[in-house]
Amino acid sequence: MPVTPAANRTMTKADLVERIYENVGFSKKEASEIVEAVFEEMKLALESGSKIKISGFGNFVVRDKAARKGRNPQTNETIVISARRVLTFKPSQVLKAALNEGAEA
Repeated sequence: MPVTPAANRTMTKADLVERIYENVGFSKKEASEIVEAVFEEMKLALESGSKIKISGFGNFVVRDKAARKGRNPQTNETIVISARRVLTFKPSQVLKAALNEGAEA
């Protein structure tokens, strides 16, 4: 059952649990355990450096960013921005098409 679009609406974990409860027929406790398990597995995969590829949705990739020089805009002081890992998401062509379906009308 598709969610009706709402301006500035945020979907939460509780919303996902509710949708699984309504559409699949699991109890709320089972639906909650499923959502938690899926997110935990995704988190563990990303922490280990694995890519997550969900067909028809997109790819989650952890990228390493090197340390670089930056500037504090308040003091104009040069600072070093430390190396870090960042999570990126690239939507699939299917998701892009679905998102832009209404824009073409």
